[in-house]
Amino acid sequence: MFKPTTKFLIVDDFSNMRKIIKKTLSDLGFSNTVEAVDGQAAYDLLVEHSKSTEPIEFIISDWNMPKMPGIEFLKKCRADKAFEAIPFILVTVENDQSKIIEAVQAGVTDYLIKFFSPAMLKNKFQTFHQKITSSGGNAK
Repeated sequence: MFKPTTKFLIVDDFSNMRKIIKKTLSDLGFSNTVEAVDGQAAYDLLVEHSKSTEPIEFIISDWNMPKMPGIEFLKKCRADKAFEAIPFILVTVENDQSKIIEAVQAGVTDYLIKFFSPAMLKNKFQTFHQKITSSGGNAK
């Protein structure tokens, strides 16, 4: 179950998109966020925060970014025992079925097609929150 102190990692190379996601989370009562501009920087933050008393507990990442795309970041997280169970929403303009299948096979928790409204992100998050609550905390 998510608490108001749940730490979110928001990953996108566009600052406006990070602001939209951050604002939506804030409207839902979540203000504990960290941000990264690409998958490599995000993974570094994930490792850094895993050593603290407030590890990252939820990831929302863009797919198309420089250095390390979101799909590669997702695969790297799922391959690491320390991060494999962290809920991961992939935000993307990639709406072709093969890309969605690739994300599902890589272990994505859910995805959103850009350009989404804050209400759509809120709905996805609330749906996931209900799933994890009803399954006793084991939804991936």
